[in-house]
Amino acid sequence: MRTLPPGLTATAVVAASSANLGPGFDSMGLAVSLYDEIVVETSESGLIVDVDGEGAGQVPLDSSHLVVRAIERGLRETGVAATGLIVRCRNDIPHSRGLGSSAAAVVGGLAAANGLAAQGGSSPMTDEELIQVAAEFEGHPDNAAAAVLGGAVVSWTTADGGRTRYGAASIRLHPDINVFSAVPQVRSSTAETRVLLPAQVSHADASFNLSRAALLVVALTQRPDLLMVATEDVLHQPQRAAAMPGSAEYLAVLRRSGVAAVLSGAGPAVLALSTEADLPAEALQFGRDNGFNVSRASVGDGVKWTSAVAAPH
Repeated sequence: MRTLPPGLTATAVVAASSANLGPGFDSMGLAVSLYDEIVVETSESGLIVDVDGEGAGQVPLDSSHLVVRAIERGLRETGVAATGLIVRCRNDIPHSRGLGSSAAAVVGGLAAANGLAAQGGSSPMTDEELIQVAAEFEGHPDNAAAAVLGGAVVSWTTADGGRTRYGAASIRLHPDINVFSAVPQVRSSTAETRVLLPAQVSHADASFNLSRAALLVVALTQRPDLLMVATEDVLHQPQRAAAMPGSAEYLAVLRRSGVAAVLSGAGPAVLALSTEADLPAEALQFGRDNGFNVSRASVGDGVKWTSAVAAPH
């Protein structure tokens, strides 16, 4: 394993993501145009972590920081090491709102490691490898795949001996579909809301979601007029409603207004998909009156990384 010299820098820019999109539990994802930027520099020794924006003053500034853990994993995966690191995070993705902030941290850290490895003469991880390693952190590939590839994705999990394998494929979003995010002030934890889901579901509910998930691919790519029925779900959103009543109510308001709205990941953010240029006025007003930051978003790009030699301090 080659040790990198001090003074190398790498930058990664990674998008937020919304998982599930209604019926596509742990499989469908969409990158959303909120971005975190990570700048990492190799140093003689030690670790310095600086965080600006979302999470500042709330996340650890040591080796337990998720970005740092991802960088170190990425360096090992690419066969290089660093004697010291300076890590700077500039975050726009809200934390604990269902917009993939943890997946962005992992993917961004791995991509930044790619930038360092490329300068150390090692081959960077491919997109497929980034998805695999990031999904191992997350335990599921939907957010990670969207953060790596950008746009809309379908992801899956397979058993390969003793290791779980993760894969993903991009799907081309229909150009008439507009994306809107509604982000509340309240927070939620995926781990806390996942325990609300039953260990078993009925055959009828499984069949319902299978049909809607298949239809969702058609709606996203060819038939946006089917988005309302295609985003119906019975496996996770109703079960999580009691833990986030404000989001559940806003979801119902949007859907009553004819907008294909879903819980973003495990919530509490809400994502709306529409062929209209804006949401209905009454739905916009309801969201704002109830503490949601409602805005039109564009589809996010896949992760990007660059590398360079740092300027002298």
